[in-house]
Amino acid sequence: MSILTVTASTGSYPVLVEHNALAQLPQWLAALKLRGTLWLAYDAALEALYAQPLRDMLGAEGYSVKTYAIPSGEQSKSQQQLWQLYDWLIGGGVERRDTLLALGGGVVGDLAGYAAASVLRGIGLVQLPTTLLSMVDAAVGGKTAINHPLGKNLIGAFYPPRLVVADTATLASLSPRERCAGWAEVIKHGVIRDVALFDDLERYAAGGRRQEAESRSNSTLVGEQHASDRLSADSEQLADLVRRAVKVKVDVVSADEHEQGERITLNYGHTIGHAIETVAGYGILLHGEAVAIGLHAAASIAARVGLCDTTLVMRQQRLLHAYGLETQFPVGIDRDAILYATLRDKKVQNARIRWVLPTAIGRVVVRDDIAPALVRAVVLELP
Repeated sequence: MSILTVTASTGSYPVLVEHNALAQLPQWLAALKLRGTLWLAYDAALEALYAQPLRDMLGAEGYSVKTYAIPSGEQSKSQQQLWQLYDWLIGGGVERRDTLLALGGGVVGDLAGYAAASVLRGIGLVQLPTTLLSMVDAAVGGKTAINHPLGKNLIGAFYPPRLVVADTATLASLSPRERCAGWAEVIKHGVIRDVALFDDLERYAAGGRRQEAESRSNSTLVGEQHASDRLSADSEQLADLVRRAVKVKVDVVSADEHEQGERITLNYGHTIGHAIETVAGYGILLHGEAVAIGLHAAASIAARVGLCDTTLVMRQQRLLHAYGLETQFPVGIDRDAILYATLRDKKVQNARIRWVLPTAIGRVVVRDDIAPALVRAVVLELP
């Protein structure tokens, strides 16, 4: 068992990352003395796969469990869906001693987390991420939010959960596209803080390419697998990489819970990534897909101003591609609209965008003096 611990203003909370971790949920709830009604909010696509079995398991342990299916997709991070959650909770007689369980990806975690933070001025919250992206990013750190038409995650609150249970066995049920999208955040964590993680991601990808080349020469493999596809069948390696990526997030948010300093580095790639999501329309691209493009753009900006060399840009791009992620802007997207959307980024301070830019693998800086004309040139020139 591998337990990570986040230190928050309201106290610390455990983060469990391992294969088949959901089976341990009842004992963790008991250890944390969470004995009120459990309100299970879950991605509607997970009804038969995880929600029903989890409800049955908790019911067999004597818990009172109420359930609510949240429609899949980024569009659910809306005021309308938030109000429907409030109707379910308040109409069902929610009490302050109760706990809301958020089962699903980042959409469910952010939306249900904000509902837990605000209903009755706060009830218990347990995050049960089932996507790679939510495991290494959204479920850890206590950020909750809904989207606004003018920008992503602009309405929300910092609200630490009581517990995070990341069961890497659930990743096997993801579509190849969803699995690939999650690796953008893992790669990001390597770039901003963990050289060894980045190196190991490269080694795994390179090893796979060698195996594929040998297989092709023996006429045993048709087509090419991304590293993401192979990792889905390697439960031990997958759990190790996910745990190490989560540890980056745990260490950063423990040092800077409310994003007053170092935590801003976790937004590497997100300034342009969020802008792309806003302009393209929420849900057109998966969050990780937009972040991958944002990572490439941010590294390109860093190289243009001399913070890093082009070797870093190419190395990061090769790794993104190895894990099935594209780095090109969507065809036909309005790049001037993307630039305008960056001005509403949460990191803007005194009308200046604070850019998180890499100087080397494992190290980034925050700069608010990057000329808008230079950023515009890079965004317009990139494929």
